[in-house]
Amino acid sequence: MVLRDAFVEWAQVHGHRYGTSRQTIEERMAHGADVILEIDFQGAINIKRIFANAVLVFILPPSWEELRSRLQRRGEDSAEVIELRLKNAALEMAQAREFDFVIINELFERAVFDLKTIVHAQRLKFSAQRRARAETFEALQIP
Repeated sequence: MVLRDAFVEWAQVHGHRYGTSRQTIEERMAHGADVILEIDFQGAINIKRIFANAVLVFILPPSWEELRSRLQRRGEDSAEVIELRLKNAALEMAQAREFDFVIINELFERAVFDLKTIVHAQRLKFSAQRRARAETFEALQIP
């Protein structure tokens, strides 16, 4: 898929390859659906280059201690991998200023609420409303 340019973004992160299918995103967008991607900062920057109207949201942990604790509680990684993830997280967090919004994931329910709020606000932008409710704008004679 990389050779066929079938990904809008792809990267090697923590020793694994991840990618986002171009076809899947384009199909969802063609149907007017919101598309939310859980990707690293490199992928997000690439998405913004391809889709200028993309909205980037960076999710931060409330502290380094909590991030370490969450990684340990998952029980999926060795101590060495956790240290690598923490090292990489420092590099990734330095990119937060490149994003449109930042959510601090202290309480999961609050983080979900914040994300829903961002999505809802984006749906209310003039261009989004004009696309989604074209008949209303036409009936009101708003170009």
